[in-house]
Amino acid sequence: MSADASPGVALEGLDVVADYIWANEGAGSLSWDRFIHVFDLVQNGNQAFRENHFEEAINYYSRANEVKPGDPIILSNRSAAYSRISQFLKQRPASASESKPLNGLDPTMHAELALKDAEKVMNLRNNSVNPYILKASALILLEKYELARDVFLSGLQVDPFSNTLRASLQNLERLRANTLRRTLGKPERSDDFDCTLCLKLLYEPVTTPCGHCFCRSCLFQSMDCRNRCPLCRTVLFISPRECAISVTLNNIIQKNFPEEHAERKSEHESLTNLGVDLIPLFVLDVVIPCQKFSLHIFEPRYRLMVRRIMEGNHRMGMVTLDSATGLIVDIACEVEIAECEPLPDGRFYLEVKSGRRFRIIRSWDQDGYRVAEVDWLQDDPPKMRAELQDVTNNAAEYVQSWLRRVKESARQDRRRLDKLLSVEAMMPSPLDPERFSFWLATLSDMKPYEKLELLRTRDTEERIKRGLVYLRAAEQGCSVQ
Repeated sequence: MSADASPGVALEGLDVVADYIWANEGAGSLSWDRFIHVFDLVQNGNQAFRENHFEEAINYYSRANEVKPGDPIILSNRSAAYSRISQFLKQRPASASESKPLNGLDPTMHAELALKDAEKVMNLRNNSVNPYILKASALILLEKYELARDVFLSGLQVDPFSNTLRASLQNLERLRANTLRRTLGKPERSDDFDCTLCLKLLYEPVTTPCGHCFCRSCLFQSMDCRNRCPLCRTVLFISPRECAISVTLNNIIQKNFPEEHAERKSEHESLTNLGVDLIPLFVLDVVIPCQKFSLHIFEPRYRLMVRRIMEGNHRMGMVTLDSATGLIVDIACEVEIAECEPLPDGRFYLEVKSGRRFRIIRSWDQDGYRVAEVDWLQDDPPKMRAELQDVTNNAAEYVQSWLRRVKESARQDRRRLDKLLSVEAMMPSPLDPERFSFWLATLSDMKPYEKLELLRTRDTEERIKRGLVYLRAAEQGCSVQ
C-alpha cells in the first residue's frame, strides 16, 4: 500500500525509521549469518517505508522479528509503519471508499498493533524518547487522548528539551480542544439503539456502506454465511479488519445507557474470555509444543471462533479425531495466534505457535464449534534432576552440531535456510528439559500416532531419547520436516 502525507491528525516523529547496525547486537546475540539476514530485511523494510509502501515495510519487519524477536529497532520501525497506515486510513474521505474500497484494512486494528509494538519497545528502552512518541501516537489514533497526554508528559520527564515531544503535546491539546463536545440532553432508550440481528442494545456498533448499523460480532457472524447486508441485501465487500467501530455512536451508547452497555460487555466477554480451564477447539491435526506453522481458516464456524479468540487471549486448542471412533481424542496442545491476517472474503490466514499440553475433561458445542474444559499437563518431576540435565545438555550439543551441518548445506537455498533459522529461533534453553524435549521432536517427520504418544508421555528423559532416535533416523537426508 502506498500512502501520501495528508492533513488531519497531526503526528510528529513518525517519518524516520532506524537502520539496523551491528552495534545493536551488544555482545553479539546473533550469529553473523543471522545478523546479515536480519540486516537485509530491515534495510528493505526501511526502503519501503521511505517510499511510503507501508504494508510492504511491515512484511519485511515482521520477517525480521521472526528471526530476532523482541528487538527494539525492528519493533519501533514496525510500530511507526502501522501508525502511518492507520493515519492514512483515518484521513481517507468516505467518498473515496465508495468509489474505490480498500479490502482488509482497518485504522483501529493498525493503531492497536502499533500500540502493542510501542509498549514492547518502551519496556525495553524506557529511557529513550522514541517509545513515548510511538505509544502516544498510537493512542491518539485510537482517540484515547487523555492517555496519550500522560505518555507525552512521561516522555518529557525523560527528556524535558525534546522538541518533538513538545510539538506533539501542543498538537494534541489543539486536537482535544477541537473535538471536545458535551451532550446536553440524554436520548430516550428506544429500539433505534438496538441491533436488528440480536435485538439487543448495540455493542461495538459498525455502520455498513449501505447505512445500516449492527453489533460488530452479529454482522460478521451473518456475513460468514453470505456477504450481504442482513437488512437490504446489498453485497458487502468489508471485513472485520476494515470495518471500524462507529466511535461517536459507541460513545453515545456508553454514556447514556451505562448499565445496559455493561451487561452487553459482560455477555460479550463471556464468549471471548472463557477462563483459565476452558478453551475453544480447532479440529485438524496432532500438534506438539514448540511448533510454529500456518493455518487457513475458511469454515464459518471457525471464522467466528477466530474472531472471538482474537478479542480474547489469542489461544485455542489444536486437536484431532480418533480414526476408529470419529470422536476427538482426549489429549491435545494449546496454540497461540501470533499473526492474524483477515482476507477480503472473510477467511483468515494465521501464524500460530504451540505451547502447553492438556487433557480434555469434557467438551460441548458453542455456536457451531467445540469448547472444552481441560486439565493442563506437565511431566512428572525427575528422580535424578542432575542426570536429566546432563542428558539434555548432551542432546543440545548434538542438535546444535546437526543444525550447523544442515545450515551449511542449505546456504544456497534461501527458502530452506529461512525455515531452518525459524526452527532454530524456537529452540528453548536446555535448562528447561521438558520444552527442549518437545522442540527436539519437531526436527523430525513424525506420524500423528507418534506425536500423540509423545503428548501422553510424562517422562522428559524418555521423550528426549525418542526424539534423538527419530532425528538420527532422519539424519541421512539432513532435512527438517
